[in-house]
Amino acid sequence: MDIRSALEGITCPLVTPFDGDAIDEQALDDLIEHVQDGGIDAVFPCGTTGEFPSLTPAEQRRVIEFTVEAADVPVVAGAARTSIEETVEAIETAAAAGADAATIVPPYFISANAPEGNRRVFESVLDRASIPVLLYNIPQCTGGQIEPETVAAIADHDRALGLKDSSGDLEYFSAVLRQTPEEFLCLQGYDALLVASMRMGGDGGVNALSNAVPGVFRETVDSFAVERGRELQQEAIAPLFEACTDYGFAPATKSALVHRGVIPTDDVRPPLVPVPDGASIGTQVDRTLAVGDRS
Repeated sequence: MDIRSALEGITCPLVTPFDGDAIDEQALDDLIEHVQDGGIDAVFPCGTTGEFPSLTPAEQRRVIEFTVEAADVPVVAGAARTSIEETVEAIETAAAAGADAATIVPPYFISANAPEGNRRVFESVLDRASIPVLLYNIPQCTGGQIEPETVAAIADHDRALGLKDSSGDLEYFSAVLRQTPEEFLCLQGYDALLVASMRMGGDGGVNALSNAVPGVFRETVDSFAVERGRELQQEAIAPLFEACTDYGFAPATKSALVHRGVIPTDDVRPPLVPVPDGASIGTQVDRTLAVGDRS
């Protein structure tokens, strides 16, 4: 399957399993097998859920290389950086590792980015990228959103694949849909809005909790237009999403994966901390799976 077709389904932004402070490649291999068995269409290493800010450039390169080697589905690799040169370098590193596409964000820390400045950054990066590029709107982490007008201004670029929107703002998502061409992919990154966004015309999802319950997300995407899709969203995905919001999605997703026996530990790197003992993540995972088993 090509990367565009894959992203029109469900993409899993993989956690990065750790054994203490070391990357656990065996656990990563087990995780990739788990999500593929659950019907995932593509995988996304070194994203937010993959704790990319806590990985060194060499570790990110290795995680991408390993994922490409282990996965039987297309790979879109995280390449978020704060400068144009470093972003282009990260994209080319991903390309050399065999990734099918890369994901970038607006320069973060500089929280007063003007839309015109973001457009210039994206155009400069896209002009030099050797593989397709997915924009990633996550304003809670970058200090500001990628304005719909900025997305529209670059949507026709040959290397512009689409946008992952993790803002949680359906009005924003709708504006991007209206202002971009049909071939520009609009992907929902906020798990609790997956069915709503697809019913609006969105193309697919890139959802953290698909690490833990990939089969539920597979069925949700396949049935989004009918009552079963609404049932899965409201009774399976939304309650699990709500249970995880207090802890952060890398720690919560790892906790869910440990509960399911997919990875051996829920170790995270600072500043993240593991989900505390006594949290209800495992109980809610079981409830989510029970709703999924009704079909």
